Amino acid sequence: MDLHLLVDNLTNPALLFFFLGIIAVQLKSDLEIPPNSSKFISLYLLLSIGFKGGQELSHSDLNIEIVWTLLFGIFLAIIIPLYTYYLLRRKFSIPNSGAIAAAYGSVSAVTFVTAISFLEMEQIPFGGHMVATMALMEAPSIIIGVLLMSIYSKEKNNKSAMGKVLKHSVTNGSVLLILGSLVVGFLASEQQAQGIKPFTTDIFKGFLAVFLLDMGITSGKKLSAFLKKGWFAFLFSIIIPVINGCLVAAISSTFTDSMGNRFLLAILAASASYIAVPAAMRLAAPKANPSLYLPMALAITFPFNITLGMPLYLCIVQMV
Repeated sequence: MDLHLLVDNLTNPALLFFFLGIIAVQLKSDLEIPPNSSKFISLYLLLSIGFKGGQELSHSDLNIEIVWTLLFGIFLAIIIPLYTYYLLRRKFSIPNSGAIAAAYGSVSAVTFVTAISFLEMEQIPFGGHMVATMALMEAPSIIIGVLLMSIYSKEKNNKSAMGKVLKHSVTNGSVLLILGSLVVGFLASEQQAQGIKPFTTDIFKGFLAVFLLDMGITSGKKLSAFLKKGWFAFLFSIIIPVINGCLVAAISSTFTDSMGNRFLLAILAASASYIAVPAAMRLAAPKANPSLYLPMALAITFPFNITLGMPLYLCIVQMV
């Protein structure tokens, strides 16, 4: 691994604020970000990324590379929960296996946002269609997870929740906002986009730093309790993302030469959802344990990806 990539990432102010949040929890500080402020910042980040992605997309022509990228993203969202489910069944119940598989097949918008910040820091360009790829990867894995639970569950109760889960997957706030912002950015002229650039671009990194501080506080609170659950979940939370990320970083070279796009595909494959999937699993798998799949995605996989994972995946992209 190129050490300068690792050093650049670990000294990123936004990432350092994430560590500050974890340290604050360990010191039992009363530091916290008000829930309403945290929600606003998360909405802002999604809006900003979607809008900028739409602007980039409006300046590029639809070609076979973009089509293959979108299809590959959907394929990943289907195949990852399928193979991880059977690995998880060795240790966990059907509901827990389905929920965890869905989480790791889906994507983390915050990891994606942090990865974009990393690319901008390294001055590596990427396509606006990657935002659409991320949005399209959110729902398929949730559906696959619910289907697997429905197939193998003796009670067959999951079928009744399928309709609600499908609706939730499509109307989920984060998915709707980022797709809507993508469309708005695509339709807006370049002159009109300049008018809100101070909001969508100039203050972006500052808001990201505050949000990662909040993520650090949340992760720190869940980490200690999770570590008591055993080593299998901990190792799964690191090994599976590394396998997914490294394979995609290499395989994606078959249909795109863009380093930025390949890196973002690797991050999407390696990330795990801790917002959309837990919300869906409350409906589809009430017997699944949130204190298992939520800390796996948020307290282990997320910190690994934004610290060591990103330089690792970019290094493989550059090598292949």
